[in-house]
Amino acid sequence: MAAPGYTVSAALTGTSVPHVWNGPPTRSRYGDVVLVLFLLAQCFDGIFTYVGVTAFGVAVEANPLIAALMVEFGAGAALIGAKTVAGLLGIALHLREVHGAVAGLTIFYVAVAIIPWTAILIRM
Repeated sequence: MAAPGYTVSAALTGTSVPHVWNGPPTRSRYGDVVLVLFLLAQCFDGIFTYVGVTAFGVAVEANPLIAALMVEFGAGAALIGAKTVAGLLGIALHLREVHGAVAGLTIFYVAVAIIPWTAILIRM
């Protein structure tokens, strides 16, 4: 007696799931430039924050989560961790082709982090 073969019947499994293929992501020069500017903003914010915190203390940090991480792990480790996570999330947005969000976050970081830190550190 022959063993029954394995067959997939449409009557048993229903209709098949359609295969969706969007193709490879398209390259965007705008997206690439915005990502580089975002990553530079993260680097400058981390450097300026580190200099400011070492000069004035953790109390000068406006973000309570980052300040708590600095108290727990030290300024360098907290900033490296936070900026790495921010950079990776920015890269994820770039890969999902959400360049407008990356551009908005870049402008936000320049306006609320880099410009204020520059103003504070120039007066040192």
